[in-house]
Formats: sequence, C-alpha cells, structure tokens
Amino acid sequence: MNIHEYQAKELFVKFGVPTPGGIMAATPEEAKAAAEKLTGGLVVKAQIHAGGRGKGTFQNGFKGGVHLAETPGRAAELASQMLGQVLVTHQTGPEGKLVSKVLIAQSVDIKKEYYLAILLDRAEKCPVIVASAEGGVNIEEVAESRPEAIIRTHVHPALGLQSFQTRKIARQIGLGGDKLRAFEKLLTALYRLFIECDCSMVEVNPLVETTDGQILALDAKFNFDDNALYRQKEVAAMRDTTEEDPREVDASAFNLNYIGLDGDIACMVNGAGLAMATMDIIKLHGGEPANFLDVGGGANEEQVKQAFRILLSDPKVKAILVNIFGGIMRCDVIAQGIINAAREMKLEVPLVVRLEGTNVEQGRELLGASGLKLTAATDLTDAAQKVVAAAQAA
Repeated sequence: MNIHEYQAKELFVKFGVPTPGGIMAATPEEAKAAAEKLTGGLVVKAQIHAGGRGKGTFQNGFKGGVHLAETPGRAAELASQMLGQVLVTHQTGPEGKLVSKVLIAQSVDIKKEYYLAILLDRAEKCPVIVASAEGGVNIEEVAESRPEAIIRTHVHPALGLQSFQTRKIARQIGLGGDKLRAFEKLLTALYRLFIECDCSMVEVNPLVETTDGQILALDAKFNFDDNALYRQKEVAAMRDTTEEDPREVDASAFNLNYIGLDGDIACMVNGAGLAMATMDIIKLHGGEPANFLDVGGGANEEQVKQAFRILLSDPKVKAILVNIFGGIMRCDVIAQGIINAAREMKLEVPLVVRLEGTNVEQGRELLGASGLKLTAATDLTDAAQKVVAAAQAA
C-alpha cells in the first residue's frame, strides 16, 4: 500500500522526523486558507501515487506538478490549475493520474540535496539503508551511470540500527559536525518509523541541507507490507482507493490477490508461485497474460465466482485459463465455483481448465457433467497451448 506525501508528513511529525510544515487542500479555497496558516515561502505539490511530478505535464497543458508560490493567492491559483486535472509523469504512463488533492508546504532555501531510503533486502533478509550525496530528481540516472555514488548499509534485524552506522553513513555522504548529529537524529527516527509501521520502503528524495544548517526530509514515498495492515489501523485508514486499479480494489474486498496486466488471457490460479509460472508459460507459448490472480489456498465457491466476475470485467480478455493445484484447496469446490460463475455470468469467452490434486476426479466429473463449453487440459503445457490458441482464434 502507498500513501500520499501529505500523509507521509503526518507520519514524520508523529515519529519526530524533521520536515517542513504542510497542509493538504482539496479546493483552491482550502489551498489559500492553508497557505495563510504557514509562514515563509510556499510550495504547491500535486498529490498522486507516482514520482516525477516536478517534470510532469498536465493533460490541460499546464507544466509541472510542483511550483513555488509567493502568496496565498498564488497558491490558490496554482491549485486551481492542478486540481481535477490529469498529471502525466514518467512513472504514471501516458494515461496519467487524476489530481484530487494538493499539498501546500513551507518552502526552504536548499544548500544541498541528498538521497536517503530504507528498504527490505529480501536476499539478505534484513533492512538496508541506501544513501547518496547526489539526491534530487535525477537519482535514477546517478544509480545507472555512477553506481559507486550509491551507499548501502545493511541493518541486523535483531540488533537494529546502531549509532556507529548512522555516523558512518553521514560521513560517507559528506556531513560532519552539527549536520552529522542532525542527520543521526533524523535517520534514527526514520528507521523507528520504518520498523514500527511495517514499511517495506521509505524513500526521502530529496533529503536537504538548508542554508541555515538544518537537515530536513523534503519529500517522501512510502510502501507498506499489506500483510501487516491488520495491525496498522492508522496506516490502513490512509489508503486512497482512487489511486488504485478498481479491479484490484474490488478483488481485495474478497481476499483475492489481483494485478491487472496488458494481455488478453485471463488467469485464475491458486498460489503466487504457480500464478507466476502460469504467466511465464503463457508467454513462452506466444500469449500475453491479462492479469495475475491468486485466489489463495482456501478459496470457497463465492470467491471463485467473484474472481470470474473480476476477470470478465476486463474488456481485453479473449480467453480464460483456470490452473488449480489442489493441496489445501479441493478441486471439486473450485469446479463447482467455476460452474456457478459461468452459468450466472453467461460465459462467452473460451475457458480452459487444468485441475490437479485433492478431489481432482470429483472436480473433473462435475465439469464434465455441467454442460459448459470448456476445454480440459492434462498438464500446464497443454493448458497454455490450448488457451493461447483459443485467444488467438478469438
């Protein structure tokens, strides 16, 4: 799950991470009122779940999703140019994202920009701190052209972040004296936030040194472990479903793991590993998967029916492949769910089914006696070849 920058600032304030003040606004009037409450210079930032806002372009022709504002009136004017408009950046794709909120924040006089992030290193099974003395909008170019400028420090999950590590990182990016101590304080607070909020990523870009010697987190991107949201009520409440694919939101309501893709072969599979293998073998045989859909190890008939409904909501789908290995899940339950869903929704696209595992014979008998127009597959290769052929024929 991702959150907006204004929500990230709320977490920064809660955990003591130094950051300029800011207030969210959903209308130009709110933007003006927010600007009047803040002191000093102002900056107006479009709020979307994507990077590259500063270099983005609105579909109405307005350039940039981040602008300085000298007065509250100018902040309201900029907000009116952004709100209700679609912003296109290098991360959104050509379709862009609708801006429904802006952040009115205090601007600061920047002396130098840095990059700072905390991620989960799954290979090392621990958090890793990534830092660079060359932060800002072009950090991706730095990572590609000069990887030696990127510093990585792993943190032992049991011992936690140690003070010698924060000092070492500070020196590596060129901070000393009072600025080193300010960085230590910021990074320690940021790491505590990362752990206590079950984050999978916290990225601060840029981290800045101001002309008066402060070290501040100017911008932030967060990602949270969805599996831990049950114990993160405050974070879960920050979810903005308007920023997500409606099908993914719909699927999550039924505990289905769905990710939309660009192909035309819909997949319904149990288990993430099997789902990935299914998509791979579809591509191997010349097809393009339309989605990743993992119904999990204990899906019931209702979940299978809802999964079919979500798959069929994609107008690009030309064929469906159901690939189930029944371990915990029973093949006869899946078969009955398929039958109910196909009858209720008057399935018109080709359907290929491969079942294996617990109660597989009962499942195959149910499908065979259903009268549905479906194609049975004996194994994964057979299933992929048949569904690709069906999609191409359609």
